Amino acid sequence: MARNTHVPADTAAPPITAILAKFVANHPSRGWSDAVEREAHRTFYNWLGCAIGAARHEAAEAAVAAVQMLEPAPQATVLGRAEKVDMASAALVNGITSHTFDFDDTHLKTIIHPAGPVASAVLALAERNGASGRDVIDALVLGIDVACRIGNVMYPDHYDRGWHITGSTGMLGAAAGCARLLRLDEEQTAMALGIAASQPVGLREQFGTMTKPFHPGAAARAGLMSALLASRGFTASSRALEAPRGLVQVASDKRAWHEATDELGERFEISFNTYKPFACGIVIHPSIDACVRLRAQGVTPQQVERIELRVHSLVLELTGKKEPKDGLQGKFSVYHGCAAGLIYGRAGEEEFSDAVVNDAQVVALRNKVQASVDDGIDEAAAQVTAVLQGGRRVEVRVDHAIGSLQNPLSDAQLEAKFGSLVEPVLGQARSDEITKTCRTLASLADLRLLTALCSA
Repeated sequence: MARNTHVPADTAAPPITAILAKFVANHPSRGWSDAVEREAHRTFYNWLGCAIGAARHEAAEAAVAAVQMLEPAPQATVLGRAEKVDMASAALVNGITSHTFDFDDTHLKTIIHPAGPVASAVLALAERNGASGRDVIDALVLGIDVACRIGNVMYPDHYDRGWHITGSTGMLGAAAGCARLLRLDEEQTAMALGIAASQPVGLREQFGTMTKPFHPGAAARAGLMSALLASRGFTASSRALEAPRGLVQVASDKRAWHEATDELGERFEISFNTYKPFACGIVIHPSIDACVRLRAQGVTPQQVERIELRVHSLVLELTGKKEPKDGLQGKFSVYHGCAAGLIYGRAGEEEFSDAVVNDAQVVALRNKVQASVDDGIDEAAAQVTAVLQGGRRVEVRVDHAIGSLQNPLSDAQLEAKFGSLVEPVLGQARSDEITKTCRTLASLADLRLLTALCSA
C-alpha cells in the first residue's frame, strides 16, 4: 500500500550531484579572487588553532585512546600531540578537537562550521600524500563550497528537524575536498559525493556533550573514506543528493535547488565565513559583546541589581541553560556568557572552564540575568540593559557582534586568538613559527613541513 508523504517528492530536481562533481573536478587552481584566497588562509589558520588548542582536552584523550586500539599505521599527525595515527583516525580526532571548544569558524547563513569536517579530512590526506599548500587551499575552498551550498539548499528546515548541520553536510565537503586532492575525475567525484551522501551524522540532541564535536570529526572521516573508495572504483547513485530518496529530499522539506548552483564558480561560500572571538555558540555572541561594552562603559558587577536581556527566541532555545554545572554546559548558557563578558571583558576558553562556571562571583551575577524573547530582534542581535543600584539604567544594543561579517576579526585579532590557543600547548616560539608558515600556506611545497611544526 502506498504511503502518504508530508511533502511530495520532487522528481524533476536538477542534477546537482553531477553539477557539483564537475565543478570540483574541473575548476581551475586558484580560480577565485584575492579576497577568497585570503579568507581561505584565515579559515585554515583559525581551524588549526582551535584543533591544537584542544589537543589535551579530555575528549581528545578519549578519542586518541580509542583509535589507538585499532593499532593504526602512523600516517598523519594528531595536531598538538606526539601521536601519529592512520589518516582516517587523524581526520576524526582533529575534527573533534577543532570543535571541542566551540571556537571554530561559522558560515552564518547556515550556522555550519565548515572547516572542521573539510580541513580535518584534507590535511590528513595531504600529510599522507605529501601534497602542497596550494593543493590544500584549493581543496579547502571547493570542499567548503559544496558543504555550504547543500546547507543553503536545506537550511533552516533541515536544522529545525534536529540535524546538526555541520556534520550532516560536512561529509560532503570533506569528500569533495579529498576528491580534489586525489585529482579524481568528474565521475569519480560524483561517486565520492554519492557515498558520502549516505553518511550524514549529527543530532542536535547531543549539544552540550562530547558527541557534538564528534560530528565534524565523524564527517571528516566519512568524507575521506568516501573519496578513497571512489578512487578505487566503488560506486554510488549518481543522483544521491537530489533524487526523491536522496539526501536532500529525505532530510529536508526545504529544497532550494538553485542555492546549489547559483553563481557556481563565481561566488564562493568561504567568503561568508566568520571567526569567533568567544568560545561558545554563535547565538550568544551579541549578548556577550553587549556585556563587554557595558564593562567598557564602567559598569561593574558590584553595581548591578539585574541585567535585562532581550533576544530572539532561538537564543533561549539553543542556549537557555540557567544553571550550567560545568564548562561544556556553560557554552550553552547565555546567562553565563553575559556574566563572563561583564566580569572578565572576554569569553575565551578559560572563561568556560569548570572553575569559572562554578565561581561564586560568576554564579551570583549569572542569577541576576533576566532573559526574555523579543522576536522583533534578529537572532544575530541583542539588547542588554544593566539596572544599577539606585535605579540608573545603562543600555547597549548590538546588531552586529564582533566576529560577524559586518564586524569581522582583524588579522591581528585572529593571530592573538591563535596564540591564546596554541601557546599553552606548543609554546610561544612554535606558535609564532606556525603563524609565519600559515601566512604563506599556498606556497608551501609539502604540507608535512607544517604538520611537523604542529606535532608536540
